[in-house]
Amino acid sequence: MAIIEVRDLGKRYGPRVAVDSVSFSVAEGEIFGVLGPNGAGKTTTVECVSGLRRPDRGSVSVLGQAPASVRSAIGVQLQASELPERMRVSEALSLFSSFYPSPADWSERLGLSAHLGVEFGRLSGGLKQRLSIALALIGSPRVAILDELTTGLDPQARRDTWSVIEEVRSSGVTILLVTHFMEEAARLCDRVAVFRDGRIVASDTPAGLVSLVDGTTRVRFIPSGALDVAALEALPEVSSVSFAGDQIVVSGSEDLVHAVTSLLARNQVVARQLRVDQVSLDDAYVRLTGGSDASDH
Repeated sequence: MAIIEVRDLGKRYGPRVAVDSVSFSVAEGEIFGVLGPNGAGKTTTVECVSGLRRPDRGSVSVLGQAPASVRSAIGVQLQASELPERMRVSEALSLFSSFYPSPADWSERLGLSAHLGVEFGRLSGGLKQRLSIALALIGSPRVAILDELTTGLDPQARRDTWSVIEEVRSSGVTILLVTHFMEEAARLCDRVAVFRDGRIVASDTPAGLVSLVDGTTRVRFIPSGALDVAALEALPEVSSVSFAGDQIVVSGSEDLVHAVTSLLARNQVVARQLRVDQVSLDDAYVRLTGGSDASDH
């Protein structure tokens, strides 16, 4: 069942079109990623889904209703949010908990337990981000909208947060995730939509997006002994063989690595300085967006 339905969404700011004819749906329990350069319309779209902005045209439904009608079932972590400078972490958690009949305490799992007495204004950027996530999840929402989930977090804190989000999803929460981190999208998202200039230019699983671009695999190595290049070229998985100094560069299909290493083993040749280059989600993203960037809306 679709928990989020967006149809022909449009939003303008004066003469500028921020979102133009955007449509997508998110299934129950799914993590749906929203990718794109700054200025592509990602934040405007998720703000319309959360009910924080009213679209100029099109429709948005969450749990089968207008977002404003189910606001208590939606948890939102915005790209930028502020609390009073003197408010302590414990006070913010207590205040937000009072809004819900059965609040959930995420402070320990998000590494906030040691900072409960710290004022908001004294928190680092990463801790502010973690507090924002905890407040978004405190109402045990059925839908969580997370905008730039791990911005400002160090690599370990980022991975810890990913584990929390996987735990949240496993409890049945549907998640709409805006991110600039391709590793984050590849790990967490079931499907992603790539935005460019206010439109969705591609929507698929992370692996599906990768398959949209050149799927060539390249293996580079220096052979330990004489190697029959014709034997390499004859492999059905190989499309071309070239040289870069002492290196042999073999290009071909996704099964290339196994085919090449098997041939080397049969000929008792060791592949020195072996390197495998494969198309990644980063490559697909750059190809689909043109690598452009501007300030986000």
